[in-house]
Amino acid sequence: MIGISADFDPVHKGHVKLIEKGKEIGKETGDEVVIYLNKGFSANHAPFFVSYEARKEMALKAGADRVVPIEGLHHRLTLAYTVPIRIAMMIEDGVVDYVDAANVSTPTIIKYAKKFAKKEIFSGIPRNLPNRNVIRWFAVNEFLYKKYKKKMKFHIIPELEMGSKISGREIRRAIVENDMKIPPEVKSLLPHTTTKILEREIKKGNVAPGRNLEAITKRMNTYSRSSLMQIAHLNADAINSIIKGRVYRQEDQIWAAFRRAGYGPVLTRLAISALEEDISKEEVLHLIRSYEKKGIVPPDQTIEKVIERSWFVAKKSEEGFKSSEAHQKFMNGEKIKDSSPLAFDAGLSVRSFEVDYLKDDLPANIYVDQNGLLACELRAEGKKIKSPLKLPGVMVTYLRLLLDSQFIPVSARVIKKARGIRIRIYVGKSN
Repeated sequence: MIGISADFDPVHKGHVKLIEKGKEIGKETGDEVVIYLNKGFSANHAPFFVSYEARKEMALKAGADRVVPIEGLHHRLTLAYTVPIRIAMMIEDGVVDYVDAANVSTPTIIKYAKKFAKKEIFSGIPRNLPNRNVIRWFAVNEFLYKKYKKKMKFHIIPELEMGSKISGREIRRAIVENDMKIPPEVKSLLPHTTTKILEREIKKGNVAPGRNLEAITKRMNTYSRSSLMQIAHLNADAINSIIKGRVYRQEDQIWAAFRRAGYGPVLTRLAISALEEDISKEEVLHLIRSYEKKGIVPPDQTIEKVIERSWFVAKKSEEGFKSSEAHQKFMNGEKIKDSSPLAFDAGLSVRSFEVDYLKDDLPANIYVDQNGLLACELRAEGKKIKSPLKLPGVMVTYLRLLLDSQFIPVSARVIKKARGIRIRIYVGKSN
């Protein structure tokens, strides 16, 4: 099999060149060209301009033999996780040859890819690297060789340029700005079959559905800090920015909230997608764990490693190291003796009349308050009780890092002890 992984939103002449290269290889091998087509959300976590069915039809009309949907990933996981999952799927399906496009030589891509393959971590690839996603694909392909004892053969062709690089984003923008009509300059970038399908879908009103703003704004306008803390890819800064920016009605207001929190465009799209679909941290954790069991998630990206890193940084911070220095020490392989605590107790400050409402094993929701302090919220007999948490400094740092990990769930319950009431905090579990 010859594989191509794509959004194809919509299929343009650059994509046709990929398929043509696949067909050229197929003439020699007798294999079919299969498109692994993203469904639901794009690889960069955005809603599609054109429906999956229309994009599938475009791909088949452009010469592909078959289309396989990739769904359920891109509103839950970053590319560092979705790329290993997609490559593993393709290898398991029998893909031998993989076709992609890049404006960097294959030896240059391999040189960069080998560095990341050796580290076995595929997040944080520098943005200034040319064609960094192709580099990630090369690196992951090498990493998965250990599991499958085989890897795909990459065929890299130059990105097609017609005056400049063809961009699906620019094609979509031009259509929207032209009152949903395909301008002549855009038609020149599209195969005739794509143009026909696009015009049909535009006429039917099936193009550019956008996001479900009603669902997103409802959650951003009404969820408490503790409820927002359960949503994947929201850290404490993002949550406090959301709370401060209420009330939300338009998409630009939503983007502004994440910009204030320091989120970049890709992470913002992922966070908004998680809000739109109400994706919990627990759901993402279970998804990652399922792929860990299959040996697809790189060791440095496992749930245990993320938790271990948080504990390491907290301990090193206590010794006086900056967080950035501690992170670098961890990346360099430095270890500490004690293992990461997965359950620990915190004190709280409640008024005497509130104590009677706090029953043993009562769930408590952990969050970061408007002052940046760790706190918990308890609900009992119609009462809502809030309290700051009392923890040693190292545990404060550890818990804050876990909450900001964006997909490690943290839960808590009331524990009644002889010396008073405590909140027992559990790492990697939900209530």
